[in-house]
Amino acid sequence: QVQLVESGGGLVQPGGSLRLSCAASGGTFSSYAMGWFRQAPGKEREFVAAIAWGTGFTNYADSVKGRFTISRDNAKNTVYLEMNRLKPEDTAVYYCAAGDRGWRYNEIDYWGQGTQVTVSS
Repeated sequence: QVQLVESGGGLVQPGGSLRLSCAASGGTFSSYAMGWFRQAPGKEREFVAAIAWGTGFTNYADSVKGRFTISRDNAKNTVYLEMNRLKPEDTAVYYCAAGDRGWRYNEIDYWGQGTQVTVSS
């Protein structure tokens, strides 16, 4: 049974930083795209960042490019999202995701439960 468990969310002031973690278990993810989506109240879930586990290729949404960094630790089966220079607009529930076919929403096979990130002064 594949499981994705997020952690690291919380309250942070604008301009601050936060690191999210996603622990993956129950499968082999070498061919997967691993990534993060987020959903704010009243809005659709949107793509944030993704990484191909096997190659390390990354992709970012324009809204977070240059501020967020996605990485993975193969030994720990863990994906990280380092978030810097956070803005109130980044406030959302952040979801870890895994897709065997790709990183797009309709290609995601597994979802984590989500972790709340609130950016406020």
